[in-house]
Amino acid sequence: MSNTIEDTDKTVTTSDFEAIFQSQKTAYANSRYPEYQDRQYKLKTLEDLLLSHRDAIIAALNADFGHRSPDETRLAEISGSVIHIRYARKHLAKWMLPQRRGTSIWFLPGSNRIQAQPVGVVGIMAPWNYPINLAVAPLASALAAGNRVMIKMSEYTPESTKLLKTILAKAFDESEVAVVGGAAEAASQFAELPFDHLLFTGSSNVGRKVMAAAAPNLTPLTLELGGKSPVIIAKDYPMEVAASRISFGKLFNAGQTCVAPDYILLPRGKIDDFVTWMGRKYVDLLPTGASSEDYTAIIDQRNANRLTAILDDAAAKGATIIPLEQASDTNKARRKFPLTLVLNPPSDSRIMQEEIFGPLLPVIETDGLDDCISRINAGDRPLALYYFSNSQSEQDRLLRQTHSGGVTVNDVLLQYLQVAQPFGGTGNSGFGSYHGWEGFRTFSHMKPVFTQRGFGDFTGLKLLNPPYGPIARRLITMMGG
Repeated sequence: MSNTIEDTDKTVTTSDFEAIFQSQKTAYANSRYPEYQDRQYKLKTLEDLLLSHRDAIIAALNADFGHRSPDETRLAEISGSVIHIRYARKHLAKWMLPQRRGTSIWFLPGSNRIQAQPVGVVGIMAPWNYPINLAVAPLASALAAGNRVMIKMSEYTPESTKLLKTILAKAFDESEVAVVGGAAEAASQFAELPFDHLLFTGSSNVGRKVMAAAAPNLTPLTLELGGKSPVIIAKDYPMEVAASRISFGKLFNAGQTCVAPDYILLPRGKIDDFVTWMGRKYVDLLPTGASSEDYTAIIDQRNANRLTAILDDAAAKGATIIPLEQASDTNKARRKFPLTLVLNPPSDSRIMQEEIFGPLLPVIETDGLDDCISRINAGDRPLALYYFSNSQSEQDRLLRQTHSGGVTVNDVLLQYLQVAQPFGGTGNSGFGSYHGWEGFRTFSHMKPVFTQRGFGDFTGLKLLNPPYGPIARRLITMMGG
């Protein structure tokens, strides 16, 4: 592994990472518990920085992607970050309060409480698909909890990295918040730092490498990974409504979303109806097709080639390929990939084995809800699960008999945007969570504190001190011993 990494604006070495880390450790040691006013100031400053650099953020994302829909950037990157900051600011005072806990009768008149304490220096590893939001949302949680933060950005988004580093440096010293870039090798070097907590967002394969790099330091981890998030459509659910909502979720960021609908499970005999409505909704959302300024490009040629190879593999194995628009040479050159339906691909095809992360959508006919549940449970646990049904009993059955990081009923993607709900995976889709209260808790040590009370040297436990006599033995029996 090379010891030198090309950053977005300078050459970075492993020792540079370590120097920033040590400066943050020293700063934290000198201020182990930032007060409420200090945390509020940092959160408000972070919010103001995002809002005052809207145009620059839009331009940076557009440069990184080749074309990124300006309104998608405003919605996902800016608004999606600001709502987390504002929610944290609104609830911070309550989160910082000690939490009273009950005390067993045997330990009265003592009392219990939980005191939230900053863990120290937090590492955040942000991916390329939503580089600003997936850096800033966890940053907001970490700052609310009173921590110092280092952010490692993806090598695929150099302009976003440079911009975020520049705007945060206007208000935060590197000993408070630092942004670093670097090539692929930098990810392992970053994860090897002895952080007090490390959050990684990305693929399951890279997540395993991050976990291995962090293991020698026993670094606590939150892994936000991906997976194949299924969509189930019940036989009596209006197909037009389902297609409308699925189209939006799959076309947003050209499907380059960790919680994007990955494949569709619908009843036999409904596939033609679904194809028809998806074609209509595609035109409704993108009247000028993939050339629309509202439609984002695939991040780079390597990923565009990967999608083509996945599609070719499915066709070679017998799947029916239905592009909702014929790809033009101009759009190919711009990496504007039209939404393409893949009907009944075999289970061993790449499109059913890999996370798609693009505008390809497998559609599979099934024999009812039990069949859908069996198919989902036969694979890895997904990050998201979507169910279109108005039957409460079937909703309950699906929720109880499947595992997934989160669920949206009768829509897609929206579970991620709920700031009062935790976001995280399970099994192969990750572990740990953040957003809202859970984000504050993830980046805090919830320290249990017991306070003893009594008269002089006497407490109830004095009765349990040796030498053990009849009274002590009777009490021990009453306590269940």
